[in-house]
Amino acid sequence: MKVGFINLGCSKNLIDTEATIGIFKKNNFEITNDEKKADMIIINTCGFIESAKEEAISTILEMAEYKKQNCKCLIVMGCLVQRYYDELVKALPEVDLFIKLEEYDILWEKIQNIIQQEKREKNIKKANLMQMFTQEEFLNRTITTGNNYAYIKIGEGCSNRCTYCAIPYIRGPFVSRKKEDIVEEAKMLAKKGIKEIIVVAQDTTKYGIDLYGECKLPQLLEEISKIEQIKWVRFLYSYPEGITDELIEVVEKNPKIAKYFDIPIQHISNTILKRMNRKTTQEQIEKLIDKIRTKIPEVTLRTSLIVGFPGETQENFEELLEFVKKTKFDKLGTFMYSKEEGTPAEKLPNQIHGNTKKSRYKKIMELQQKVSKENMEKKLNKEYEVLIEDISFDGKYYVGRTMQDVPDIDGLIFVKNDGKIKENLINHFINVKVYEINDYDLIGEYKR
Repeated sequence: MKVGFINLGCSKNLIDTEATIGIFKKNNFEITNDEKKADMIIINTCGFIESAKEEAISTILEMAEYKKQNCKCLIVMGCLVQRYYDELVKALPEVDLFIKLEEYDILWEKIQNIIQQEKREKNIKKANLMQMFTQEEFLNRTITTGNNYAYIKIGEGCSNRCTYCAIPYIRGPFVSRKKEDIVEEAKMLAKKGIKEIIVVAQDTTKYGIDLYGECKLPQLLEEISKIEQIKWVRFLYSYPEGITDELIEVVEKNPKIAKYFDIPIQHISNTILKRMNRKTTQEQIEKLIDKIRTKIPEVTLRTSLIVGFPGETQENFEELLEFVKKTKFDKLGTFMYSKEEGTPAEKLPNQIHGNTKKSRYKKIMELQQKVSKENMEKKLNKEYEVLIEDISFDGKYYVGRTMQDVPDIDGLIFVKNDGKIKENLINHFINVKVYEINDYDLIGEYKR
């Protein structure tokens, strides 16, 4: 049988998909990227916000059309299933099997039952999410992100309980993986030729607290950086209250760790931060940013914001706008508040009208575009180490990233192929001098 996979949502979901692909390959199934040729289609869904749910439902219905042709079996797994299992079973009879997160530990058994067309019920015992895929399945997962980088999930779930977020209700409280298991996985990836490890969790600064009684992220990053074949190490999604002096110092001093902090602050108004049940104040956030930039002048700071949260006044929004203008984040993403069932924020008074959300979103992004241009201009005539990952379709440019760019999120650097470059630069690190910029990308020349 040929099996096709579709992954929706975040990098943490992608790791689960890769582990599932690894299970199928281990059992001698053929993996295909063409849904039209697939005998079985598996969709890993996201159920985090309204737009993600809509995308998931649309994808399921689209793939259900292939059941009228070649596809014999449609399977849906992931966060949407965990959150809306009963409703989905009733609404989508086209789907042969829905797999909840708590069933990942018997995922293969359930799929076998479908393949063999057996209909037997089994009592499912609630499991710790980090035990759902065994260590062997993490080690055997099929990397879908290419030859250069891979994600490693160091924890599952979240314990922060922000009032707008459904993750704790979908994936449970934060649970850390053992440090030894993570390092073993990193070594396995290094042997496969992976050059960059990207450490992810819902909040990486909570890593180790449940296992070791304190945050062990700095020590974990140091351990991964000791692997000789690994050239770059980065971590994403670090909440401001968990960023310690020790973590800043490790990032500052270790040349393999990207000078990059992804800090989702969500807002800056103390009134809104309190309603969101965030653990930091405006004053603490500003002090943290100043500290990081003082200790690491070349640091790249990324954040994410929410506009239109219930009760956000025009004054609160102007406060956020002024903060973005003053702080000049290198990278910034903005979301319009999405009213999620079962979250405390769903019941808050003074919900914001959709048009107001759109207007505020547009203003933030227009401002950030100007900020981004100012930041990019500072990179002119500077030299960067670049990992080359591709070549443009016309062959005129090699395409890569600096250490300060997260794949598929941040910008790229285009290196002019002037005809004098005889060697193939793909999958190699080279030095590049920037001579031109646009809003988000750089253009440069190869400095031998």
